[in-house]
Amino acid sequence: MGISKELLKILACPKCRGDLRLTVAEDGLICDRCGLLYEIREEIPVMLIDEAKPLEG
Repeated sequence: MGISKELLKILACPKCRGDLRLTVAEDGLICDRCGLLYEIREEIPVMLIDEAKPLEG
C-alpha cells in the first residue's frame, strides 16, 4: 500500500526539517539535503536520525 500522499506532505526530515521524497520502491523516505534514508517498516516511517541510513553514491 505505501504511505499516503497527505502524510508525505506533512513529514519533514528530523535532522534538517527539509522535504522528503518517497523511494521508487516506496520502502523509505529520502532527504536529499542530508543524504539520509528513513526506512518505512510495516507502513510506518521510522523517523529517527540514529536509525537513518546514509545514501550511497
